[in-house]
Amino acid sequence: MKTVVSWSGGKDSCFAMMQSIAAGLKPAVLLNIMNENGEISRSHALPRSILHQQAAALGLPMVNIPSSWQEYEKHFVNALHQVKSDYGVSGAVFGDIDLQAHRDWEEMVCGKAGLQAILPLWLQDRRQLVLQMLGCGISTMIVSCNTAMGPDFLGRVMNIQLVNELEDMGVDVCGENGEFHTVVVNCPLFNKPLDLPAYTKVQHEQYHFLKWEQV
Repeated sequence: MKTVVSWSGGKDSCFAMMQSIAAGLKPAVLLNIMNENGEISRSHALPRSILHQQAAALGLPMVNIPSSWQEYEKHFVNALHQVKSDYGVSGAVFGDIDLQAHRDWEEMVCGKAGLQAILPLWLQDRRQLVLQMLGCGISTMIVSCNTAMGPDFLGRVMNIQLVNELEDMGVDVCGENGEFHTVVVNCPLFNKPLDLPAYTKVQHEQYHFLKWEQV
């Protein structure tokens, strides 16, 4: 089965793609939703240049769709129709773990596009998932986090020490509840690691973000 991967740029979508490949599926294209001006990703605030570095390292095309939160669903469904037509995909891979509302939404939008929703990480233990990601060679860095965590976590690469720190703080180690987001810098599917630009740290409402220099 050829698939589109809902690609955030972070660890969960990356590992979901790796698991789908291990199960015999073939990713054909990546899909990412950007903000209204198309400059940064809607969920992780990653600039187009970093996302396209990842796509190039994976050897896959990427479709970037600008959207407001209000029109997110409409644009996502339209994008699924587009990649189904352009790339012949019949399934869509998502990195969600155990939030039922997210799965319900993904199955709904896929249903509208005539695609199968595939969630390879579904209902797996969160700590074990992170340890599997690290063990299989995913190198990933925190790019945004909530104010409860604080800006010092921005830019930190995930390892077992950081996993333990997050657990001690009562933070979910996958960030499944939105506590933090990551960017994958390298993984076994990449043909080379990312070359990340310089950044500063900024706060927007209740979240801290890395603001990347233009490249």
